[in-house]
Amino acid sequence: MLWMLCLPNASLFLLLLPCFPAQDGGGNEQSTDVISAWEGESINIICPMSGSQYQVGMYLRVIRRNLNVAYFPKEKSPSINPAFANRVKSSNEGETLRVTLHRLQESDSGIYVCSEFLNINDHPKEIYRKTTIVVVQAKSRRPLEQSPLHANPEQGQSVSITCVLKRSPEAAKFYLLRTHVQPGTVLSVSHLNVSEVSPGFGNRLGYSREGNRAVVTLHKLQEQDSDIYICAQDVEGSPLLSARGTMVLVKEVEQACEKSSWDLYALVTVVALLFFALVCCILYRVDVKKYFQKKKPNVVYEDMSYNSRRSTLVRSNTYSRGSICL
Repeated sequence: MLWMLCLPNASLFLLLLPCFPAQDGGGNEQSTDVISAWEGESINIICPMSGSQYQVGMYLRVIRRNLNVAYFPKEKSPSINPAFANRVKSSNEGETLRVTLHRLQESDSGIYVCSEFLNINDHPKEIYRKTTIVVVQAKSRRPLEQSPLHANPEQGQSVSITCVLKRSPEAAKFYLLRTHVQPGTVLSVSHLNVSEVSPGFGNRLGYSREGNRAVVTLHKLQEQDSDIYICAQDVEGSPLLSARGTMVLVKEVEQACEKSSWDLYALVTVVALLFFALVCCILYRVDVKKYFQKKKPNVVYEDMSYNSRRSTLVRSNTYSRGSICL
């Protein structure tokens, strides 16, 4: 019977397991196409290289501003733009080039492109290897306005993010970026109103605009959609403008706990019914009546003992009388 008493506790532990957040033991570092940082911090931009024998060097550029950050020759010291003097460090790591930008400024926000410069039979060729969006957030002034600051929807619900742009969307490219959990571009809308949506959202994203106000709605949210979403605007000839961002936290864990509580109630009910059935079975097989009936006195035994005592008394009196007669 002891195992039946332990069963609800074990089941409770198993049912509550989904209520505790899983801890990631770590994983392989993946390349990032969106980097978000605060002013004064440092970031790393990873530039892949082909390792070709025709390679001459690597460029790191900020597009739309037509700005060369640095040029890294294959066998010479790098050439750094004066605007980034004493703030750029580089190191070769196998087939990648790691470029570190120190003491970030808000003006460093932009779209950076790594390109590999080749010389094949005296014919120069430039190959674009990777694009990285860098968002440097100032701690005081915000170029763009964004609301809400945070949202806590349940799984399956929707969230609308409103971005108030400084310039008309027709004159610049608009982005909605994920910057922390799974960095990437969620939505990009060109000045020609041509939009691109990340495969992760597919048919779950809606976009509308009116003047300088753009609204992005994320539908059918899942737990993996939890992240910080930032509105950004790429204006030609100026740094990338960004907002502070919206923190979206999808409440899937609470729903799992609620579902587990109903499962727990059902399990406790089943265990109680099984326990009741087992007790009834035991009582049916054992004749309980003889333990509860009042025992009747043994009349035969008492009568025999009384007759025996009487016979003895009569016999002794006979002998005593005979001796007197003699």
